[in-house]
Amino acid sequence: MKNIRNFCIIAHIDHGKSTLADRLLEYTNTISDREKQDQLLDSMDLERERGITIKSHAIQMNYKYQGEDYVLNLIDTPGHVDFSYEVSRSIAACEGALLIVDAAQSIQAQTISNLYLALDNDLEIIPVLNKVDLPSANPEEVTDDIVDLLGCDPEEVIHASGKTGFGVENILEAIIERIPAPKGDPKRPLQALIFDSVYNSYRGVETYFRVIDGEIRKGQRIKFMATNKEYFADEVGTLKLEQEPKKSISAGDVGYLITGIKTASEVKVGDTVTDAVNPTQNRIDGFEDVKPMVFAGIYPVDTEDYEELRSSMEKLQLNDASLVFVPESSAALGFGFRCGFLGMLHLEIIQERLEREFDMTVITTVPNVSYHAYTNKKPDEMILVNNPSDLPEPSTLNRVEEPYIKASIITKADFVGPVMSLCIEKRGEITNQTYLTTERVELNFDMPLSEIVFDFYDRLKTVSKGYASFDYHPIGFRASKLVRVDILLNAQPVDALSSLLHESTAYAIGKKMCEKLRQLIPRQQFDIPVQAAIGAKIIARETIKALRKDVTAKCYGGDISRKRKLLEKQKKGKKRMRQVGNVEIPQQAFMAVLKLND
Repeated sequence: MKNIRNFCIIAHIDHGKSTLADRLLEYTNTISDREKQDQLLDSMDLERERGITIKSHAIQMNYKYQGEDYVLNLIDTPGHVDFSYEVSRSIAACEGALLIVDAAQSIQAQTISNLYLALDNDLEIIPVLNKVDLPSANPEEVTDDIVDLLGCDPEEVIHASGKTGFGVENILEAIIERIPAPKGDPKRPLQALIFDSVYNSYRGVETYFRVIDGEIRKGQRIKFMATNKEYFADEVGTLKLEQEPKKSISAGDVGYLITGIKTASEVKVGDTVTDAVNPTQNRIDGFEDVKPMVFAGIYPVDTEDYEELRSSMEKLQLNDASLVFVPESSAALGFGFRCGFLGMLHLEIIQERLEREFDMTVITTVPNVSYHAYTNKKPDEMILVNNPSDLPEPSTLNRVEEPYIKASIITKADFVGPVMSLCIEKRGEITNQTYLTTERVELNFDMPLSEIVFDFYDRLKTVSKGYASFDYHPIGFRASKLVRVDILLNAQPVDALSSLLHESTAYAIGKKMCEKLRQLIPRQQFDIPVQAAIGAKIIARETIKALRKDVTAKCYGGDISRKRKLLEKQKKGKKRMRQVGNVEIPQQAFMAVLKLND
């Protein structure tokens, strides 16, 4: 066991984690020349297309150092703030972490938040300065930044380049020398932590685990402590590029387990696996419960596909434990699910994966966040408002509280003005401003979460020319003046388009929504009024004009009353149509509401 090292790679987006992982795999001969490709561990099509890591990936490497054989278990993690839950799970399975900092971009917001995650779990941190071969790299200055942040010696910072492979040998040496070997007792009852799982349609659920104590053998009867269910370990093995079956996996090591479980909901990430005959008494503390930030409804286009959508979501949840969903129904869209996501990118990825991996075409409603409402009758009793339609009547409402976050934005000194005005426009209050260096500033804001849900990240990148990095964590609820804006089509409220907005912005956003819908909803045979309303009060209106047939074409000359008669007759017909006609809303109309600033 003293020759095992478990470590993960953490960094901000685009600082070169996956490329450096490729070099480590090549240097340790884990992959052959034939298998080489860029970002080898990013196996999903979506990851390759977008050039981001979405899932953390575990892989085992063997390395000979000073005449001894070492087993290195590497977990490559995502850098985007929306996938921080993946990072927290990877960190729980490791003893050390490579903290990678881009020599051209220096320390960014996600670097700091991932670092704190790792320090909370008492991991040994190895700082690596990546991309030192770039012409724009500034290694001396960035090394000083890292020294200030970590309090380490400048000599401990390893200079490397994921592109050329420079410094990879030093990184491997540091992993073996500095990261402690796992502590655990192979003689004690089995205790293993599940940190990931995937669904394989031929073999059922494949569970990835890290053994803390004891060992897990092929054919052994095992028990999952969260569900109290017992299974036989049909196959155990280690995660090389392909899965490699083994007789047993002992304490300190990482591996996979196949038990033939077909029901996705029976495996919980963060659960403890133990021996059924001689179980351990202590459950491992899993990771903290995931806190979804953004909520949206996902509905099948055809109501008959509801059950199929449920099983697709369960399989997806195995692979992405930060997805939370509960069934709900809507008057406009029928049966579907209310889902919690960690952010807008997460929502987009889930929607894409449902379409690609499970062939499900879905409609997504306007994303929003959870609010707490209190009524006059029971001012102490909190009502959870996940959906704007759950908000009590304005006349009975005492107050509404909305979730606030502490946002930390790191940007260049030149962009402080535009970034501040963006945050103040989004109802943010500045709490702190610190100059990390003469060029780089960290700004802290308290902001309502609902304001950053839609386009905040995109606009932050625009006003800072791509230089600002952003990270946030929740700080609780605060009372706020919120109103529910309903959209009425043809005098019928469309519950999927309702939203809770701050009083000051309700009129402007209601007007914009009506204008946007007028452009997107196809014209019908009758006039369609599109209205935004707060309670019974209409605050904005647009009309989608009817398609009309020229009924007066056959009247040439003659008395005007003949034309008038034909037009009156047409008007009556349109009126009757409007009473029975219903309006179909295209999917892009739901999504366009998010892009009101375009």
